Amino acid sequence: MVIGDNAAGASAEGGATADEGRPSRAESCQVLRNKAMDLLARREHAVAELRRKLQAHVEGRGKARNLDADAIDEVLARLQDEGLLSDERFTEAFVRYRSNGGHGPQRIQAELRERGVSEKIAAIYLDFDDPRWLERATRARSKRFGEGKPKDFKQRARQARFLQYRGFTADQVRQALDGDVVD
Repeated sequence: MVIGDNAAGASAEGGATADEGRPSRAESCQVLRNKAMDLLARREHAVAELRRKLQAHVEGRGKARNLDADAIDEVLARLQDEGLLSDERFTEAFVRYRSNGGHGPQRIQAELRERGVSEKIAAIYLDFDDPRWLERATRARSKRFGEGKPKDFKQRARQARFLQYRGFTADQVRQALDGDVVD
């Protein structure tokens, strides 16, 4: 009889009932928070990016299948309030990582947009007029094609296409290649 009372008491307190098979809102929040913390321990995430990953987790198989999808917003809001999730911090780290990897501001801006970062936040960390973009474009060109100068227009065009694909502006590409054509 005592066992039956404990089981009834657990469901009355908001725990999952045996016939529903669904975790409570608090349990869903805890599972989703654990998943979010696991993802954030690996690297910074944008809010929208983490929301998509948690949504995919809820829609997936296994333990997460019956989670309360509405708990995602609650978990994300709590993480932001605690300072564990920040679009600004993600953007700063992402811009630094991608620019050090030889990518230009246009490509980085597009990748931030794909990850759900607002244009306003991206603009704070992406200064298209920063002279370091020219240095990065020149370094990317040298790494790919060597220190030698392009010998003709065809090689120059190939290098220009490479830099444009990397996300450098037309002006940055022109400046990086100016004076590099051997007549």
